[in-house]
Amino acid sequence: MRFLQFDTDGISHYFHVLLVILIALILAFTRSQDGLNNLRAVTVTAASVLEEPVSNFRVYRNALKTNAYLQQQNILLQDELSRIRSIEKENEELKSLLSLDKSYTYPLQIARVVTKQLNTLNNSLSVNLGSNDGIQRGMPLINSDGLIGKVILVANNYSQIMPLSHPLFHVSAQLQESKANGIITWDISSPSHLIMDYVPKTVLVDTGMVVQTSGLGNEFPAGIPIGQVIDFRSQEGTNTQQLKIRPLSQLNEVTEGFIVLFNSDTNLVQLNNEFNQLFE
Repeated sequence: MRFLQFDTDGISHYFHVLLVILIALILAFTRSQDGLNNLRAVTVTAASVLEEPVSNFRVYRNALKTNAYLQQQNILLQDELSRIRSIEKENEELKSLLSLDKSYTYPLQIARVVTKQLNTLNNSLSVNLGSNDGIQRGMPLINSDGLIGKVILVANNYSQIMPLSHPLFHVSAQLQESKANGIITWDISSPSHLIMDYVPKTVLVDTGMVVQTSGLGNEFPAGIPIGQVIDFRSQEGTNTQQLKIRPLSQLNEVTEGFIVLFNSDTNLVQLNNEFNQLFE
C-alpha cells in the first residue's frame, strides 16, 4: 500500500516567499510614510483648489436665491404697508364724515367716488349714488373739509359731479368774518385756486380768512366752507376787489363725501324766473 506524501520542502519554500513579501511591504509602507503623508497633502490641496470655484458658485447661486426671496418679501411688505396706510387714511376720513353727519342740519347721503377726471377743462367726478337714492341735480357734494362740487347729471345708481375746478362752476359765497358777499369761480390761469369777485373795496380783507357759501340764490345751503383767502387786490375801474382762494377740499385726495339732500325752493325759483322775464 502506498501512502500520500506532502512535499514539505515546497510548502516551506512558499511560506518563506510570502513571509519575505510581507516583510518587504511592511518595510516599504513604514519607510515611505512621509511620502504618503506628502502625497495626501498634495491631494488634499489639489482637491481644495478644484473645489473652491464649485463652492463659490454654489454660494453665489444660494445668494441669488436668497436675494430673490428677500426682494419678493420686500414687495409683499411694501404692498401690505401701503394697504394699511390706505385703510388708516380711509378710517380717518370716515370718522370726519361721521362727525360732520352729526353736526349738519340738512340730511346727508354718504357717497363714494368711483371715477375722477381732473386733468382737463371739463373736470368731473362720479359717485355711486343716483336717483334711486333720492339724488337730484344741483345738490352739493361736500366732505369734512368743505365744498367739492355739485350734481349735474343723475342716473339710477350713479351721479356726475361738476367740481369746483370747472370753468362753468360758480357759487354765491361770503367771507365768514364780515359776511361780505361775492361770487366764486375757478381760476383757469391757476388751476389749484379759485377766485372770488365783486367783494366791495370797503370790506376789510386779510389772508387766512375763510370763505363759505352764502345761501343766496337758493342754490346751496349757507355755511359750507369753500376755502381760505391767500391774496387779494383791487379791481381797477370798479368799487370791488378780487380775492384769490385756496380750496379747503383737495380734489385729488377725495375718495368719499356726502351729498347734501338740499332742494331749491321752487317758489323762489319761479319768482326769480318771472322777475327776469319782465326785462326780456
